[in-house]
Amino acid sequence: MSFRKKVLKLSSKEIGARLFAGFLLVAAVFFWFSASASQAWAERLVVLHTNDHHGHPVAFPFGGEPAAGGLPARATLVAEIRAENENVLVLDAGDINTGRPESNLFDARPDILGYNFIGYDAVAVGNHDFDRGRRVLAEQMSLARFPFLSANVRTSSGKLLAQPYIIKRFKGFNAAVFGLTTVQTASITYPEHIAGLHFEDEVETARKLVPRLRKQADVVIALVHLGIYDTARRGSLRLAREVPGIDLVVDGHSHTKLDKPIRVKIRVSGAFVPVVQAWKWGLVVGRVDMDIFGDGTSMAGFELLPVNLPPDKGGFRAGRIEENGDLSASLEPFLRKTNEMLSEPITRVTTEITHRKGRTKGTSLGRLVAESMMWSARALQPDFAVQNSGGIRDDIPRGTLTAKTIHQVLPFDNTVVVVDLEGKALARLLEHMAVGAARDGKGFPQVSTGLEMEVETGSGRIRKVLIGGKHLDMDRTYRVATNSYLAAGGDGYRVFVVSGQAHDTSICQREALIDYIRQLGPRLSPLEAKPGIIVLR
Repeated sequence: MSFRKKVLKLSSKEIGARLFAGFLLVAAVFFWFSASASQAWAERLVVLHTNDHHGHPVAFPFGGEPAAGGLPARATLVAEIRAENENVLVLDAGDINTGRPESNLFDARPDILGYNFIGYDAVAVGNHDFDRGRRVLAEQMSLARFPFLSANVRTSSGKLLAQPYIIKRFKGFNAAVFGLTTVQTASITYPEHIAGLHFEDEVETARKLVPRLRKQADVVIALVHLGIYDTARRGSLRLAREVPGIDLVVDGHSHTKLDKPIRVKIRVSGAFVPVVQAWKWGLVVGRVDMDIFGDGTSMAGFELLPVNLPPDKGGFRAGRIEENGDLSASLEPFLRKTNEMLSEPITRVTTEITHRKGRTKGTSLGRLVAESMMWSARALQPDFAVQNSGGIRDDIPRGTLTAKTIHQVLPFDNTVVVVDLEGKALARLLEHMAVGAARDGKGFPQVSTGLEMEVETGSGRIRKVLIGGKHLDMDRTYRVATNSYLAAGGDGYRVFVVSGQAHDTSICQREALIDYIRQLGPRLSPLEAKPGIIVLR
């Protein structure tokens, strides 16, 4: 039978079915071709990210390596990656300020100049970027050739403190980057430095902003200083879970070293968004490779690139990174001036005095700092002294001690303050301290002689308290020496502000520690390790 006769014998129903099947086959082939072509035409974006630089502009000792990190080596690394890739974003998730003296003494000017040299595209505003006050932050923003980003911090007039986002235009696609600052800043920053500022909820801010950005860009990146915690109800994990439309979350604040991204399930869609963070101090640079298609994005790769770390810290896998000579030369005057200012010997240290695990227990260095405040304010006869653990940022090594090390130990510009508190108000202070010691994991108070307290783990309930060897007298007025940060209500010590009468000695806390160490004699050893606060476990 001929083909023509065969077709004529088919019913109209059979012909329709066969035509429909043919249509499906053609459509499938077209769809497959389109999808394959879409993926073949994907654009590659490389995102390089750092966070919590904390005033480390030049190489510094770390983990047995005498010259780890530093902006000159970071500049070389970034330049090499840029030379190999057409589309590169360089981002930092905040906290440029407060670290080593070569940064602190110059209000992070060398750090900003280094970031300019590297060519950062954007930096989030972190809580420590308020450490030098609003005026200094404004000067840093003016000096920077990159924008500071924060979409959720407003002034008393309702205006945003910083630029909320950028749109970076690449050949073939646009990338949006928006910034967020942790609302914790309102309670953990020197109150005077954030007076008149309002920190809006991070999630609510992002929910309003992201849909607008999606209309302007093919990829949306959240550059945030929120932190990673063990629950998705806080920090960057909460943001990733609650706000659809974000392709990547680049985080800071908690100094978390993520060897791989955290994939967070978005609550409303069930899709996943990656969250990344790159440890601290510029010791590593995170690299995220993203493929951008016409209908979405996917992560093509992730790695942490060590910046001259020792082998046991994951470094030197491909040799040391050479420092950029031009940047090193521009930072040299800051180093020379720092060494001139801080090279005078103070004393000889016989045994290392440490603050290791200071967020969870009393330390020999915490005790030394607290005792120095008692000594410097001795004319006011304080009953005891309290120092926040987070204010102590380094150890005192064995050997010759100079002012430079003291600046590393106490990088914040605090003064010694004595606060008068009635017995009932002091009881509230001790309750706050007890909770920090028992369950905070971050807020263990470092105290001097004069206070003995036993608290229950978990609950923070006080089992015993003695001040000067005597039980607490609710009708008596007590005097507590502390630093100006806590006296102003920082770290939740609001009782100092609400119920206390403060006497600022105007003595710089660093100078108080230096003078106290000098009067101890030509040799310094760790003080007796008897803890002032005991957690009953």
